[in-house]
Amino acid sequence: MTYHFKNLSSADFEDLARDLIGKDLGVRFEGFCAGPDGGVDGRHAATNGKSVVLQAKHYEGSPFSRLKGAMKRERASIDKLTADRYVLATSCQLTPNGKSDLAATIGPHLKSEADIFGPEDLNGLLRDHPDVLKAHIKLWLSGTGVLERILRAAAHAYASITLEEIEQKVRVYAPNPSFDQSLKKLDQHRVLIISGPPGVGKTTLAEMLCYTFLSEEWELVPIRSLEDGLAAFQDGKRQIFLFDDFLGRVALDKKALAHKDSELARFIMRIRRSKNARFILTTRGYIFEEARQVSEHLGDQRLDVTKYVLDVGVYTRRIKARILYNHLLVAGVHRDYVRSLIESKCLPAIIDHANYNPRVIEAMTDALHISSIDAAEYPAKFLDALKNPHRIWDAAFRNHLDNRCRHLLIAMFFLSEYGVEVPDLRVAYDSLHTAMSLAYGHPYGPKDFEESLRILEGSFLSISGGKVSYINPSLRDYLSTYLCDEDLLFRMAPTAKSIDWIRRLWTFVQLKFSFFAQQKRIAQACVDLLDMMKSRPAWQADRRDPRVLTYGDASNTTRLELLIDWWRVTDDDRFADCALTIARSPVQGFDAWRDGSSLVGLFSTLTDRDNGRMFVHEAELLAVVEAALVEMIRWKPSIDDLSTLSDAIEHGGDDVPPSVSATLKDAIWNEFDEIDSLVQNEDDETQLEEIISNLKKFARQFDVPEKMLGSAVAKVQDRIDGLEERGVSDPSPDFDSGERELDRFDDSALTNLFMPLLEE
Repeated sequence: MTYHFKNLSSADFEDLARDLIGKDLGVRFEGFCAGPDGGVDGRHAATNGKSVVLQAKHYEGSPFSRLKGAMKRERASIDKLTADRYVLATSCQLTPNGKSDLAATIGPHLKSEADIFGPEDLNGLLRDHPDVLKAHIKLWLSGTGVLERILRAAAHAYASITLEEIEQKVRVYAPNPSFDQSLKKLDQHRVLIISGPPGVGKTTLAEMLCYTFLSEEWELVPIRSLEDGLAAFQDGKRQIFLFDDFLGRVALDKKALAHKDSELARFIMRIRRSKNARFILTTRGYIFEEARQVSEHLGDQRLDVTKYVLDVGVYTRRIKARILYNHLLVAGVHRDYVRSLIESKCLPAIIDHANYNPRVIEAMTDALHISSIDAAEYPAKFLDALKNPHRIWDAAFRNHLDNRCRHLLIAMFFLSEYGVEVPDLRVAYDSLHTAMSLAYGHPYGPKDFEESLRILEGSFLSISGGKVSYINPSLRDYLSTYLCDEDLLFRMAPTAKSIDWIRRLWTFVQLKFSFFAQQKRIAQACVDLLDMMKSRPAWQADRRDPRVLTYGDASNTTRLELLIDWWRVTDDDRFADCALTIARSPVQGFDAWRDGSSLVGLFSTLTDRDNGRMFVHEAELLAVVEAALVEMIRWKPSIDDLSTLSDAIEHGGDDVPPSVSATLKDAIWNEFDEIDSLVQNEDDETQLEEIISNLKKFARQFDVPEKMLGSAVAKVQDRIDGLEERGVSDPSPDFDSGERELDRFDDSALTNLFMPLLEE
């Protein structure tokens, strides 16, 4: 394969040349920075007293005359060198005559034309030294064939991702030790939890890892819930699962975690047992630490999730400089702005700032934020953004947008964090925009939605594959502060057109407002939503295939939990009456998969006197929930659902009625009796091992005789033994960048790194 170097920056190309030619010559070049280097990018002092100097010139796509002109200007510096040998590496295309012409330009320090390495020569060395190729992830991922494989593999996962989008992410990425550490953890444990503060590059690192696996023809499965992962799991395939911000972006949803942490533990264990699966999760560090305190399973020493965790965000000075350099380069920031950064001597202050954050760097190199800034003001504005990151969006949001656009961005905040389909966004927007415009006397019209999308696309919003998302996660961070307004939320709450939307708003209210009176006022505003709570379908026909049912809205149990919360803070019996109505006649019925463990949790919720007075319909609601659970279990849920129910019942303890526990025990004993039919059509070894794990757990929880357990486990094991050999485990791709000695990086070196950006 022939590699091109266009996606490498000048600094990247110098690193590659130093490693590659040093490997070929059997020497280690000492690193120097880009810029006015006196003709030196890498120098090696040999043991025999002779020295070799290496210089790298990154001129891919440029005419030969430009390279020759640069070397003419450097001739005086080269003549002053005391080295015994001079070597030049360039990405500029060279003909034989061109090499001869260049040799004459360089002068006598060049001992042989063979010491000029053009693109073809470098590609030859890459074929001879594949370990160097693998160490330079940006070059390796930029190979045409590799990019096309990534694009094909990602096509179904990222609606309409383009080759240009992948290339841009690769170009901006600044390789750092976290990449190698991540691969080692994945190879060792098959699970990786990337943790760190907002904006430090968790998602970028996860994407680079996924691209690496995609290039090796693994299947990428991005998931938004553990149910998605379980449904997509196929042990016969090499699959890499990605769960971005799995604990939430604004705050920990403790109720959701209480219901789902056992599923996370089970999914992790399933990944661990599989030969062909890897699982990458990202989370904000402070949320993860809170979750470990709350979650029984995440804090369980037997699971020991800490061994899967990699904390990111601690960058060396060089890496932070490279991140800024790459963003300036890829964004095409005009050299007047770069010159202002250099001449103001603000670069060290930016790189060393206590609030340095790649997300701020991305925003402050984006055309939207710098278009209204004079080049002379750029350094001061940059430092101001680091001091107060919210100002990046505040001026643009408050001063550059009209109410139509602001309302659209606000409506999106309580929709999915991972992008929302245009029709769903329109519904939420039309309701909120109309109500807010009427409340504050603003004009509104039928074309406001389309016009707002057009205005916001590319600056505030990204639209791809029919989905709309914030162009930068820092915009969501900003809005989480802007929306801390009781009056605003009070007016927004009744505009909800989905239960998920109002659930997210209510979670936000509970997080941001600790005063009871504030919560009560906003909860009271939700009384107009009761008809929607009782009638909105939990499942809906898929837009692409009406024969398929897909997720429609929040589960019935989620609705009950919301209504009970609102009743407790308002004492308004309309909420309690609605809860009882839904419990008696749940929309589309209770579902073991979505409602099972949550229904069990209601027993503890309703009888918890720490939450205030007794629920007004407590006895009736408990009886209805008990009957619903008994009926649900009798309908023979899957063994995975039975496992989830058994965990919930064990956690619920004495709050769970004996009838529910007894019915579950009967259902589980029945699983032992029917073990033959359960496993005869199961060809997934990992799923079969999961069945054994569940059987052992059931035996402990429900007093299953040892003989019955042994017989059932033996039958499952026989099925495993009877399956064809799957082959050896597929290790994670090996792209160890090795231990490169860190060269000096003082203020002078920092400044020199940015000098090539001043060239035409």
